[in-house]
Amino acid sequence: MSDTHDEAHTGPIKNPKQLLVTVIFAFVLPVFAIIGLVLFVTADKKPAAGSANPELAVAQRIQKIGNVEVRDANRPLRTGEAVFQGQCAACHSTGAAGAPKLGDAAAWAPRIATGFEALVQSALKGKGAMAPQGGGDFDDTEIARGVAYMANAAGAKFEEPNRPGAEGGAAAASAPASN
Repeated sequence: MSDTHDEAHTGPIKNPKQLLVTVIFAFVLPVFAIIGLVLFVTADKKPAAGSANPELAVAQRIQKIGNVEVRDANRPLRTGEAVFQGQCAACHSTGAAGAPKLGDAAAWAPRIATGFEALVQSALKGKGAMAPQGGGDFDDTEIARGVAYMANAAGAKFEEPNRPGAEGGAAAASAPASN
């Protein structure tokens, strides 16, 4: 009876080799893990992930949300041809992505039939593969001038628009001042 009773009170470690393995896994391994973590946390200068230039990374993190670009609102408007060369020629000269080529009356005829305002809105808001053009290097009136240039090259008779209020402002400036 005492033989079975003694066996019930023995632990899982039966020999010195098992004791050594248990000590290593229970005490030594966690101590080395703690030492490694402490060294990692206290190490000097850790740059931001993916940042080879810490000054640039800091500047990007503290950058303001919006940017303000000051433009001269009274600068002379560019001509329709200048707008075409600067913004539209890449696609409308070659017919890329289904864009009607400059001077192709057959391709422009259904578009001209929709009217000048519809063409301008298509250019400003984008259509098909063409991205919206408003807010780029050209203002909306200059984009409208480019539209008039391309449509007129295909047989339309649209006038190149001026800035809104430019006619009224010129008339008021040329009128004599009354005191």
